[in-house]
Amino acid sequence: MRQKNKNPKKRSTNVKAKQRASLSFRMNVLFFSIFILFSILILRLGYMQIVKGEDYVRTLEKTEEVTVNTSVPRGRIYDREGRVLVDNKPKNAITYTKLQTTTSDEMLKTAKKLATLIKMDTSKIALRDKQDFWIKLHKEEAYEKVSKQEQKAINKDEKLTGSQKQAKIDDLVRERITNAELKSFSKSDLQVLAIYSKMVAGYNLSPQIIKSDDVSDKEFAIVSEHLNELPNVNTATDWKRVKNSDLSILGSTTTPSEGIPKDKLEYYLARDYSRNDRVGKSYIEKEYEELLQGQKAVVKNETNGKGQVVETKTTFPGSPGKDLVLTVDSQLQEKLEKLVEEQLLSAKATGASSLLDRAFLVMMNPNTGEILSMVGKKIDTDENGKTEVNDYAIGTFTSAYEVGSVIKPATLLTGYALNAITPNTVLIDKPIKIAGTAPKSSIFNRSGAIPMNDLTALERSSNSYMFQVAMKIAGVTYVPNGGLRVTANDFTKIRNSYAQFGLGVDTGIDLPGEFDGFKGQETISGKLLDLVIGQYDTFTPLQLAQYVSTVANGGKRIQPHLAKEIREPSADGKNLGPIVEEFQPNVLNVIRNSPYEINHVKEGMHRVYFGSQGSAKSYFGDAKFDAAGKTGTAQVVYYGPKRAAYGTQTLSVTHIGFAPYNNPEIAYAVVVPWITTNESYTAINNIIARKAVETYFSLQKDHMQKQKQSTKEKITKPKNTESENE
Repeated sequence: MRQKNKNPKKRSTNVKAKQRASLSFRMNVLFFSIFILFSILILRLGYMQIVKGEDYVRTLEKTEEVTVNTSVPRGRIYDREGRVLVDNKPKNAITYTKLQTTTSDEMLKTAKKLATLIKMDTSKIALRDKQDFWIKLHKEEAYEKVSKQEQKAINKDEKLTGSQKQAKIDDLVRERITNAELKSFSKSDLQVLAIYSKMVAGYNLSPQIIKSDDVSDKEFAIVSEHLNELPNVNTATDWKRVKNSDLSILGSTTTPSEGIPKDKLEYYLARDYSRNDRVGKSYIEKEYEELLQGQKAVVKNETNGKGQVVETKTTFPGSPGKDLVLTVDSQLQEKLEKLVEEQLLSAKATGASSLLDRAFLVMMNPNTGEILSMVGKKIDTDENGKTEVNDYAIGTFTSAYEVGSVIKPATLLTGYALNAITPNTVLIDKPIKIAGTAPKSSIFNRSGAIPMNDLTALERSSNSYMFQVAMKIAGVTYVPNGGLRVTANDFTKIRNSYAQFGLGVDTGIDLPGEFDGFKGQETISGKLLDLVIGQYDTFTPLQLAQYVSTVANGGKRIQPHLAKEIREPSADGKNLGPIVEEFQPNVLNVIRNSPYEINHVKEGMHRVYFGSQGSAKSYFGDAKFDAAGKTGTAQVVYYGPKRAAYGTQTLSVTHIGFAPYNNPEIAYAVVVPWITTNESYTAINNIIARKAVETYFSLQKDHMQKQKQSTKEKITKPKNTESENE
């Protein structure tokens, strides 16, 4: 048998002793490990504080460079003779630069101090700014306007972020602020708000203009004296755009408060603009924005770890925008504006002129495309019923009209190009009667039959001749009281030919917003006949000027342009800087006519002025200059600004021409829409054209005499012997 353990109690005691010894060992190991870890931690902290302490302090204070662009004066705009059309005028300004760490309370405190030193215009404070300011001043009362239940419902909406939830609550608060509460602001409160709203609108480290209009010398001085009490406020020199001409095509710029237009924000921000930069918002200022804007100064603000600016460095001083010299002669422009205005008012004073309200004149160099003058005048009535004449030069390329018989030279050249007729083709001028329509005829021949060639057709302005050219282009045979089977393609052929002259298409003018004109939609035979005498499609005055230039220069359609030269900024605004770029003529296309055909038509246009039966002989027959042109009258249905008169039958008059005849220097176009509601009127289109040409040559004569005198003075001026001896 197996023997039993004689001492079980002793064995149990030994096991427990071993367990206690093992636990004690483990605890000692644990405490020792903790001791080692704490020792390492203390040594590490000591190393970081004692050995690396200074390095970490320097790292904490390490500066960050933030680039800030500051605006510079825009380039000046001059006329072709160096006369300043648009300049910059310096003015006092008070600015505020918001730091990255600036709080709204700090801005409000500064605004209150500044409000005691300057006077602000409070009439333009936005409603949203007033609401937000009221909330800031009455925070507890404001948020009591939104119940806890409403706030809870908004905060439960999981689709909204935290900022969106707060924005929704703020919107409810704004909606519930009463007019009485908004009107509770005192005059001093509004002064503070006018300043504070501009501070808040600024961007970090970017100077924001608080006031630049009408900053008095006293305000400028007193703010300068208290700058140490006004954190981040500064006094500076700003500038404003000053026009020396009312010419609308010069355009305009935004103000610092307007900044970049919303629809152009991404475009300009991608080009390193700031949101509150002035930019060109129309016409020349807009078209040449990047040229005129210049290169802004680059200032780097060094900030510490707290976002405080510790030093400001200018890394690039910037440079003003380049100066732009236009092709326009401002002296010629001024005289022609006066001429057009006088004739417009004179015609307006006659009977049956209730719809007349505008007149246009464009003069350009047919060989280079340079616009010498772009005149548009419009009669407006102000709120008090007073009549005034305003500049409407933009209408020369943004508005289009039926132009009448001035289209006929293009019709003949189209007939030649499409092999419908040849120069000197004889046709019978007679009334044209298509089935179902009233007879169409020339003004001078309502019932007879007169044989004539193309030159006589131009000289006497034959409608019938042009109708027959259109029929030949369409390949149809005319039968009195019969029909004409014309197609849409016949319209297209003629319009495509007109487009080669610049009619019905963009001229390429260096201005935004050009209008092509309106193309009639019907393609019936009667409308085709109307098309070739200028009584269907509409064209702009500028298109007419480009068209007659194409004829005058021998067939080259040249892009019209207003920019003549780009120059380095002038130091004094009087003496032009060095030329950077000179704009050269740009030929867009060449028409499909031979030199003989073009010269043949030019001869017909010469006979319009000087031929025995010329339609403009009574206005140009005794002229001392040699020129050629074409008159036009269009019977149109009124669709102008007076809606009550829509559908009224009226007449528009036009004129195109070029001079001198053998070596053209100028081409010109006149358009006077809706001149009368009957056929008895003064042909101011011809009067304007005649006097405009005379004005040009008179000024050219004066320029030449001045140049000769200047050259003579340089040659005969005695040398400065004193300076030579020195």
